[in-house]
Amino acid sequence: MKDVRALRLARWLFAAAGVYGVAVLLPLYFLEANVAVDRGGLAHPEYFYGFVGTALAAQGIFFMIAYDPLRFRPAMLFAVLEKLAFSVPVFALFGSGRVVSSVVTFGALDFFWAIVFASLWLLTGKAALDARF
Repeated sequence: MKDVRALRLARWLFAAAGVYGVAVLLPLYFLEANVAVDRGGLAHPEYFYGFVGTALAAQGIFFMIAYDPLRFRPAMLFAVLEKLAFSVPVFALFGSGRVVSSVVTFGALDFFWAIVFASLWLLTGKAALDARF
């Protein structure tokens, strides 16, 4: 019974993370001019669009995991890595005065999701073991 609840929780939270990610990232495709003004211009817009596109692709992985958390449990570790790949550099950049506090808010949210994803990976471990035997 506990395994079933862990899988339901994983389904719900990975789907919620995917919806949140799409809601936050998709508008960025239409906000380049605003971001450029706020940051004093974008020297390399290809990095901006590359980041947005790659991050949006990751939301598909979250939806895939939500569909079948047990089958795609190994991908949960890559989901953790995806969240840390943004949050850790943001914290370091903020510490050196290279990003504004509004960016740190999103870095902190990604760090939160990294903790949630790692916790779900641990919680679904027993269900994964039971499924093998």
